[in-house]
Amino acid sequence: MFGTMTAVAVGALSFDVWAAGPDDGEPVVLLHGFPQSAASWALVAPDLINAGLRVIAPNQRGYSAGARPTAVSDYTTDALVGDVVGLLDAMDIDSAHIVGHDWGAAIAWPLAVGHSDRVKTLTAVSVPHLAAYGRALRDDADQQRRGAYIGLLRQPGKAEDLLLEDGGARLRAMYGSAVPADQAEEHLRILTEPGALTAALNWYRAMTADLGELADVTVPTTYVWSDGDIAIGRTGAENCGNFVDAPYEFVELPGISHWIPEEAPGALATAILNRIGLNRIGLNRISSD
Repeated sequence: MFGTMTAVAVGALSFDVWAAGPDDGEPVVLLHGFPQSAASWALVAPDLINAGLRVIAPNQRGYSAGARPTAVSDYTTDALVGDVVGLLDAMDIDSAHIVGHDWGAAIAWPLAVGHSDRVKTLTAVSVPHLAAYGRALRDDADQQRRGAYIGLLRQPGKAEDLLLEDGGARLRAMYGSAVPADQAEEHLRILTEPGALTAALNWYRAMTADLGELADVTVPTTYVWSDGDIAIGRTGAENCGNFVDAPYEFVELPGISHWIPEEAPGALATAILNRIGLNRIGLNRISSD
């Protein structure tokens, strides 16, 4: 990993939070996806730290041992968004640059809508604005095929049995060669703790259809998508900008899989820094305004 890990209390929960970079640097909060952990940012963080940012990466609800309630209802979007706001409050941060990958992006979008005063900029990775994703899931046969796995993950017991058998072989296989072995093992270490995988899957089980009705985002936003993503198709990706009423950039990474933070950390760091205003070169810029 990077930096130091501290326990941060948010109400009755305690989150494991990795932090590094100058104390007076602008804060950037990195939100991981499934089946990952804060370790997914280990290769992205150094570029952000070197640019003078204060990097903060929590193991989110269910992934931190001290923040692992048992009910599905404990994992609603409102609760997950509230965790990020609570972390900002606990760390005396008025507002931060927010970066989210996969489920982290799915939480970052409503965070930016409901708490725009706390979000300086948004960089969403893989998962587009939830209204764009919802429309694609409803109308696009390709996205329907790509999203079919969600039905399995929502099945209590069956999903856990499948993913944890043979020492988590299927979880490990999901990463393929894109995720470095040390990061994959850290993800698996956390997800094989008692109750952790069920907690992570409860994010899926607590989903409701109204996520696709999310309002437009009004903070400066970059959306990063890779054309090798097996879960997110082009339809939703290209429609994302229609739901951002602010400066927007769509960055496409050719030949990269879903695991963008681990497989293309330099390109992702560049996208984040460009959005923040610490410009770097080397992006495939698709659109901006």
